[in-house]
Order: sequence, then structure tokens, then C-alpha cells
Amino acid sequence: MKIFVVFPLAVAAACHSGGRSVESSGQAQTQAQALVQAEDARRAEEARAAQAAQAAQAAQAAKIASIEAKLDELNKKLDTLIARGASAPARPPRVEPDRSKVYAVPIEGNPFEGRADAKVTLVKGYDYACGYCERNRSTIDELKQKYGKDLRVVYKQLVVHPRNAMVGALAFCAASRQGKGMEMDRLIWDKGFHTRQLDLTDVPLPRQPGPDTPLLDPGQTTVKCWEHPDGCKNVYGYAAELGLNPKKFKADLKGDCVSSVANDGRQLAQFGVSATPAFFINGRFLSGAQPTEVFTALIDEELKKASERIAAGTPAAAYYQKWVLEQGQKSLAP
Repeated sequence: MKIFVVFPLAVAAACHSGGRSVESSGQAQTQAQALVQAEDARRAEEARAAQAAQAAQAAQAAKIASIEAKLDELNKKLDTLIARGASAPARPPRVEPDRSKVYAVPIEGNPFEGRADAKVTLVKGYDYACGYCERNRSTIDELKQKYGKDLRVVYKQLVVHPRNAMVGALAFCAASRQGKGMEMDRLIWDKGFHTRQLDLTDVPLPRQPGPDTPLLDPGQTTVKCWEHPDGCKNVYGYAAELGLNPKKFKADLKGDCVSSVANDGRQLAQFGVSATPAFFINGRFLSGAQPTEVFTALIDEELKKASERIAAGTPAAAYYQKWVLEQGQKSLAP
């Protein structure tokens, strides 16, 4: 009998083939487990997101409820205040000049535009940090153009914002002493007010005191800008731009002009003026940045009256003195 060695080879081949099948099955199982784990992770993330959204909604609802509770409390307080105010006496209105009366507003020494013998004198009280005063500038320009030689505009400083308008008032006064008051006025408005570059009255103490720095009180932390070594930078620059004598300008600014500006304020206050802009047209009061038509109505009335009195014999150059200063009311109270 012949025996062939075939079976072991077949078995070996079968074993080898069976090994590859087992290996493929293991890889598939691993991939399936990975997919299951990924799906579990996705679902867990969705659950966490849902929980976070619910928590955010709950927090938002709590916040809204808190705000509503505060609003309710504020409304209750407001109702209480309104109820108290209804029973409280009304605050008396601010007393101001009677617009039908003539007030003897002094103008001696004040800068002005126009002719000294103009039939109508418009006195303007203002300060350089007042937005309504700036808005009124175009109205005044219209009036000057409309009435020409019949209108004189006199400028009085009424500093209601001492923190950042006082230096401008002093600079206008000092420049007027050198014949450049209106030029300084335009620079303060156009370069100072419009760009919010107004000099502050009080500035921090200098690190190194200068020759103009006064003796300081204990605990003092500021000085006037004109006493600081750096000076009042903006208006000093305007003075240089206008070619003013710097020594005289600085001396006038911190000298006589201080009392001059204070005097303007006192004079206007004695007629009950405490807000800007304020006007007296041949002694008759007008307040605020009124439309041009409001000014022209009063000016026309005063111009007609002045023309009649001048035609009757009052010298034009003496009109304000005779009919406003002498005949007008000397203070708010009669």
C-alpha cells in the first residue's frame, strides 16, 4: 500500500485560512464597540447641552423675576413720592426781570461791537461753556447785519461754569485791553469750545513751583492755571496767535480782569439774572437762545421808540444814558 503525505498540508492550509477569519471578526467587533461608544458620547453631550440650556433658562427667568420685583418696588416708591409731592407746597418760580420794564444795566468799560451812538443797545450776558450761548452766536451775527449802525452789542461775562469758563472770560477781557477782544472770542468758541479744549481754572500743583506760584496752604492740591508754571495753555496760545503782548496779556488776565469779570456778574445779578444767555435790549430783558424773530420784534419796537425820541431832540449819543440808565429801574426790586 502506498501512503501519501497530503492530510497534514491540508490541515495546515485550513488552519492558516481559519486564522485570517478570526482576525477579521475581531476587528469588526472592535469597530462596532467604537461606534457604540461614540454614540454614547454623543448622547451624553446632548444631555449635558440640554441640562445647560435648562439651567440658563432658569437663571434668565430668575433674573427677569428679580428685575420685575425691583421695578415693582421702585414703582411703589415713586407712587409714594408723587403722593407726598401732591401735598407739598409748590416751589416758587425763579424770579427774573419783568420783560415789560426797562432796567438800567451799566455798560461802562464793557467791550462792544457797533457804534457808540446806536439807537439800540443789546447787552449780552454769557459764558464760554454754555452751549446755548454758542448757539446764539449766529443769531447775533444776523442781527448785526440786519440793523447795521442802529445796533450796538455789549458783552458782559456771566460765569455760571467757573470750572471751565472763567479762564475764557478773563482772556476775553485781557485781549479786549489790546483791541482784540472779538478775535479772542472767536478763537475761544471755535478752537476751545468746539473741540472741548477749554482751560480749567484749577489745575494740579506743579512738581516744581514757578515764580508765579503763590504760597500754598497745607493740604492744597491745586492752583489757578495762571499761577501754574505752564500757565493757561490754550488762551496763551490764542494770545500768541493774535500777536498780543504776552506780558501785558498775562498781567491783565490775572489782575484787573478778575475784578472786571466779577463786577459783570454782580451787575447782572442785581437784576435777577442767574442763567445764560441773557439779554437786555435797551434795558428790556430777554432770556435764552431765542429765534431771530423774537429778537427782531423787540428790537424793532425799541428802534421805533428811539427814532421818535431822537427826532424830538434827544442826542443819539446820549440815548442810552438818558432813557435807559437814568429812566430805567436800578435793580430787580423797584
